Amino acid sequence: MSTEHNADQFRRNAKGHLVPVEQIKDVDRLRDDLVQNVISQVLALQAEMRRVKALLTDEVDAFLELSAREYDTSYGGKKGNVTLASFDGQYQVKRAVADHLAFDERLQVAKELIDQCIHEWTAGSRSEVQALVEHAFQTDKEGKISTARVLGLRSLNIQDEQWQKAMQAIMDSIQVTGSKSYLRFYQRQGVDGPYRQIPLDVAAL
Repeated sequence: MSTEHNADQFRRNAKGHLVPVEQIKDVDRLRDDLVQNVISQVLALQAEMRRVKALLTDEVDAFLELSAREYDTSYGGKKGNVTLASFDGQYQVKRAVADHLAFDERLQVAKELIDQCIHEWTAGSRSEVQALVEHAFQTDKEGKISTARVLGLRSLNIQDEQWQKAMQAIMDSIQVTGSKSYLRFYQRQGVDGPYRQIPLDVAAL
């Protein structure tokens, strides 16, 4: 067996160097044992959750297809969102489908139109709007613009014709790059109480 894989004799440090076990302090070795053991269990749990999610997604989709075929109709709204409830009303399974959105080059046209609006308006009276616009078009560390912030500009009650053209340019620039299905699970609190989501996040348990 090579020394690279013999954890009883060597362990790799953060710089990638193999360090003889006898040169590692007991507390550091025990910490490493703990972390390695915890993470191995977490990764196994993650893999199991992915397996169960795929299985549950298939089961929900199969039921929706069966129900739609039986009643010659379709479940859910525009994006295929649907809520399934147990017969006693104590549990709910919610399937939500969310689109992944991106902007094409027309977003820059919208930004130019908006900049023209701000330039024409009196700076003092529209300074808040200018701040909102600058915030909306800020990019993250990956150079991406937040679709939520940009689309949030449409909620501003501004009737200026140039502004409305900019809002239309934003809508025209939206491209659906994909979609993802989400499953969430809820349990009713008491007989007539509100529904609360069943947490699957380890930190929320």
